[in-house]
Amino acid sequence: MVDNIGPKNPSSRKETGFKYCCNNYAAAVSTAGADQEETSGLIKEQDRLLPIANVGRIMKQILPPNAKVSKEAKETMQECVSEFISFVTGEASDKCHKEKRKTVNGDDVCWALGNLGFDDYAESLKRYLIKYREAEGERAANQNKPAGAAAGENQTTEERQRRGANSPPPFSFNLMEKRRA
Repeated sequence: MVDNIGPKNPSSRKETGFKYCCNNYAAAVSTAGADQEETSGLIKEQDRLLPIANVGRIMKQILPPNAKVSKEAKETMQECVSEFISFVTGEASDKCHKEKRKTVNGDDVCWALGNLGFDDYAESLKRYLIKYREAEGERAANQNKPAGAAAGENQTTEERQRRGANSPPPFSFNLMEKRRA
């Protein structure tokens, strides 16, 4: 990723003691050498980007089955979504920092999306988060019940696990759904 902050010559960046990475944030580095840079806490490119296989799989879900996605398209999308996630997470993190909290939660991400102008996405994500929390609450309640009182009274624990009773129910996250009044 190219940034417009700091010296234009990469070698002069090393002299200043800063290396620029995602979101134009500067991370202090030692000028001793490449081996020491990797251990000084820099974010490697592979760590700041989503795995390209996952990005490609998500892209293919919306396309017709016989459609092909070029490597360049996957890499471009990988950069974009990784930057977007960093952007939204940074906004949510700033809010937490101002409130002297150390943990960013789903509500903070929804707030950040709304604050950055992604209101439709924020509303959809809030609805999803509410449904998810309800399902998690039901799941926890079912796990705390005696074995005979849970859903599947005549099933053994092995049968329930095979059916996926211990995994959260699948959600349909559709941004195109109409808003509820």
